[in-house]
Amino acid sequence: MSDTNRYFFQRSIHNNEQRSRLPYVAVAAGALCLAFVPALRTAENAEFPGEPRVSITPRAPRPSNANARNPATIRLDVKAVLVPVTVTDAGDRPVEGLRKEDFQVFEDDVKQQIISYSMEDVPASVGLVFDSSGSMSNKIIPSVDAVEQFFQTTLPGDEFALVRFSDRPQFIGGFTPNIGEVSRWLHSLRAAGWTALNDAIYLGIQKMKGAKNARKVILVLSDGGDNNSRYSSREIRELVREAGVGIYSISFYQGSRLLEGISDETGGRLIHVHHLSDLPGAIEKLSRAIRSQYVLSYYSTKSQNDGKYHRVRVALNQPALRISWRHGYYAPLD
Repeated sequence: MSDTNRYFFQRSIHNNEQRSRLPYVAVAAGALCLAFVPALRTAENAEFPGEPRVSITPRAPRPSNANARNPATIRLDVKAVLVPVTVTDAGDRPVEGLRKEDFQVFEDDVKQQIISYSMEDVPASVGLVFDSSGSMSNKIIPSVDAVEQFFQTTLPGDEFALVRFSDRPQFIGGFTPNIGEVSRWLHSLRAAGWTALNDAIYLGIQKMKGAKNARKVILVLSDGGDNNSRYSSREIRELVREAGVGIYSISFYQGSRLLEGISDETGGRLIHVHHLSDLPGAIEKLSRAIRSQYVLSYYSTKSQNDGKYHRVRVALNQPALRISWRHGYYAPLD
């Protein structure tokens, strides 16, 4: 065999050997890539620490036999419905000393048995929703003074947060027990822009989820108008129903159907202020109303978790007194 023929013969054998190794090389390369993926993801997370990580926790398996469950655990699924109630006299002063027998509670027009009631001045988490739009230019300072007056009624354990709004809402800070810090935030506000009241209430309710106290209150100070919100009044009303937060409002000059509706729905109150000189008296009334609440509790006769809205009505055996309460709640959904 010539040297040339020998060269091509050996090259052909070499190429065949390389092709025979390709499947093994491909498998090895695939295994290397699979091994490299976790390290690559780790490197990506290190480079972009703000990227969310998704973690799915498996749902706990249901018991194979529902009748075998411990009856004591069933009782834990039954939650008492708590209804905050404010009672005032003809002079708008809180009425104390009422007994459980003085109240009647109805859910969806069915009378319920009140299992307990209390009237305690307990710490509150208060979200201040403060209007700093252009229409508030001559009301900013009196409104800040009114909040300072409200601070004089604070209790140990109270905490505060601040949402200011004009063209859009902004969460300034909180929750904090330091009223001096909140006061500095308020004094730094300047009036300008449009009025996104609905969006501000939405943001305030969302932030209330981080509050630590059982009594949760939003205090709104605004001229009552809205001309720049993404959320509709209907959406805000529905959100308020689900939140379990008391809404107390001061509206300047013009009325606000939204503020009046959601304040009434949650057992809070709206006060119209027609003159700035009336503002100190209005904030004093709201402060007393927030601090003087009865809390009635009952186990619903409709104990199923149907996810529906259930209306609540409270009656008092003394018709001369004014009464306000939370008008309903959403049952949990299994």
